[in-house]
Amino acid sequence: MKPDLHTLGPLIALIALVILGALLNPAFLAPANITNVLARSAFIGMIAVGMTFVITAGGLDLSVGSMAAFLAGIAIIAMNAALPGLGENWGTIIIGMGVAILGGIAAGYLNGALITKARIEPFIVTLGTMGIFRSLVTWLADGGTLSLDYGLRTLYRPVYYGGIGWITWPIIVFALTAMAGEWMMRHSRFGRHVEAIGSNDRVARYCAIDVNRARLLTYMLLGLLVGLATVLYVPRLGSASGGTGVLWELEAIAAVIIGGTALKGGRGRVWGTVVGVLILSLIDNILNLADLVSPYLNGAIQGIIIVLAVVLQREKRTADER
Repeated sequence: MKPDLHTLGPLIALIALVILGALLNPAFLAPANITNVLARSAFIGMIAVGMTFVITAGGLDLSVGSMAAFLAGIAIIAMNAALPGLGENWGTIIIGMGVAILGGIAAGYLNGALITKARIEPFIVTLGTMGIFRSLVTWLADGGTLSLDYGLRTLYRPVYYGGIGWITWPIIVFALTAMAGEWMMRHSRFGRHVEAIGSNDRVARYCAIDVNRARLLTYMLLGLLVGLATVLYVPRLGSASGGTGVLWELEAIAAVIIGGTALKGGRGRVWGTVVGVLILSLIDNILNLADLVSPYLNGAIQGIIIVLAVVLQREKRTADER
């Protein structure tokens, strides 16, 4: 298929932002700044890869930010609880990692089961679980902050700040996740089933595709990636609270839509999602470096971007129908 402007648009926008950032501030292309942008992109990027599969299958998940906060909270509680018996070592940290990842899969299963088995709309289910997860972590923290033991935090820090050269582990894991996600979407049976379900779930059923199972798996995959992002996020601050992960769902959905994945499902682009994540991070970084807009308005800017991306998708769909 011959690439068109709608396909290449996100990539062109990314290149334009890099040029703009370099012109506005020479420090933009400094290795430290590039590393910071990529590392901050990694958490949302991993979640957005999972969100790509959910949206491609015709679903939606508004709970990922609250889920990340809850998983960070229970991981910290698990590590602090295991500390007296196991001591300050990687065994204690691995327990926390396992709690975050298994908890993410379980949370994804909860969302997926309510949607596929109870037949409740994804918007309603994930709006409800968003409130549940956020309330639970606030309750566990007693309205304050859950903090990881200082010794464990020191031991855990290299998971976020370490890496290979200037490339930190979150960047490496994000890159591997994106490559695996792109392969799954393009070359696996699961990816083909996800796109078929998003295009027309009734036809997919006639083709002997287990629609409910595939949709359930997309939410479990998303939960797994939220758990993985949490594992890499916790050593950054060593704490969790009711304010952790706020607006992460907005950033993840925005990245998916900017990247060209159809909001109504049926067409998914993992590589486009990666570009979308980088675009959002670069916009945030450029605005902060150039001091053009208050950082408190970043959420408003992301909301505007989502609306514009959906409008462009609708115009393209209308043009294709003609």
